[in-house]
Amino acid sequence: MLHERIHRNDLLQRVISREEAASRIKNGMVVATSGFTKAGDSKEVLPAVAERALTHPLKITLMTGASLGHGTDGKLAEAGALAMRLPFQVDPVLRRKINDGEVLFIDQHLSETAEYIKAGHFPPIDYAIIEAAQILADGSIVPTTSVGNSAIFCQLARRIIIEVNTVVPLSVAGVHDIFSAGTYPNRTVIPILSPDCRIGRPSIPVDPEKIEGIVITNIRDSAAEAASGDASTAKIAGHLMDFFSWEVTKGRLKESLQPLQAGIGKVANSILRGFVDSRFHDLTMYSEVLQDSTFDLFDAGKLNFASGSSITLSESYYDKVFGDFGKYKNRLILRPQEISNSVGVIRRLGVISINTALECDIYGNVNSTHVTGTHMMNGIGGSEDFARNSYLSIFVTSSVAKGGAVSSVVPMVSHVDHTEHDVDIIVTDEGLADLRGLSPRQRARVIIENTVHRDYRERLQSYFERAVKRGGHTPHLLEEALSWHRSLQETGRM
Repeated sequence: MLHERIHRNDLLQRVISREEAASRIKNGMVVATSGFTKAGDSKEVLPAVAERALTHPLKITLMTGASLGHGTDGKLAEAGALAMRLPFQVDPVLRRKINDGEVLFIDQHLSETAEYIKAGHFPPIDYAIIEAAQILADGSIVPTTSVGNSAIFCQLARRIIIEVNTVVPLSVAGVHDIFSAGTYPNRTVIPILSPDCRIGRPSIPVDPEKIEGIVITNIRDSAAEAASGDASTAKIAGHLMDFFSWEVTKGRLKESLQPLQAGIGKVANSILRGFVDSRFHDLTMYSEVLQDSTFDLFDAGKLNFASGSSITLSESYYDKVFGDFGKYKNRLILRPQEISNSVGVIRRLGVISINTALECDIYGNVNSTHVTGTHMMNGIGGSEDFARNSYLSIFVTSSVAKGGAVSSVVPMVSHVDHTEHDVDIIVTDEGLADLRGLSPRQRARVIIENTVHRDYRERLQSYFERAVKRGGHTPHLLEEALSWHRSLQETGRM
């Protein structure tokens, strides 16, 4: 079996245990690992580092593509092994440590991490830990279910440890498209003209001399939550389908729309599944994460092609997709995240982006990351890569949260990730606000009328009317603007 996975005899001699690999990681090192939204991450070495840190204390800087699975971030944080983490995470234990100030966190646009590394804005990478399905005869590696930042990590790390995961079928070979635009001032054009353009090579180049050890594993990716839609997400999806139909009627879109991008999670899955019974067909995706709903659209004959940086699936869909991967393989591409999230490509293709907001305000500013303005949730991820550069920038959220104690539309957001200039459409279960071509005062009226829950609409209308009397291009009552958040902190309700 190992000869099927490792095609160089000299590298077969470098197979080591997870414990031995973990022992190479020393205090103060910068470690980079594969993994993007729980897919293709380190499943042996990093957990072993967490175990070792309990008896041999150390702290590392850890950079990834996005989030890790199997609770690895939490294990490292609980063991005190993380000094700094970037650029994205979703782990509740790590989140607590970040908000308590015990772990420093750099929340970064996912398209920018590779650029920062290339430019030397971060310290040099001591070790890259990369999951692979195969190591080829030239030393290059075939990734597994994600690409993320693995290519740049392999290029610039001083040493590399590879986790060869035998649970991933060899049929994944050929689905990856590895390309780099180079470094400034000599960057080249990224020649992607449609989501199905293949522009690179199917494996990540690696200098075999840098491969210090190979750990064999047979562990699946963490399963994504099998998130079925609820009444709220179904209404959001319905509002969006009606909007797209209107755009087709007006001649601004065709029934194949433009390439789609969607964030991760229950809302995004539900919205994408809304296309199954819609009038739309011959769809394409140019996104980051390919989820369960991507394969529902393939199976329904609605989706022709999907480009992303990872495949993140629930347990049942993992069996379905990788049990018959040949059914989908020729309609998929996995790219490095600096390509999947390239702002130039997003703008060229005219992507329709659909991302989730924690809250938005009456002028269209969106907070995606901070609860009550101070506590990090997960991170901005790639949402602004797409929002700023898409043909249509759409943000979705339920109109209320916490059983109605929280309004998702507020007078002023407590933290701004996406300014009003980057937001075209806001959708809640209450309705859809089309903000294109509107001034701030017009935006406020449309948002309040169409997206605010009935329990909060009158209060927001009162706030806006009183602010207008005060004057200003974007009227606010600064003494009241964050009063809803203050009330939430003091009473548990807005």
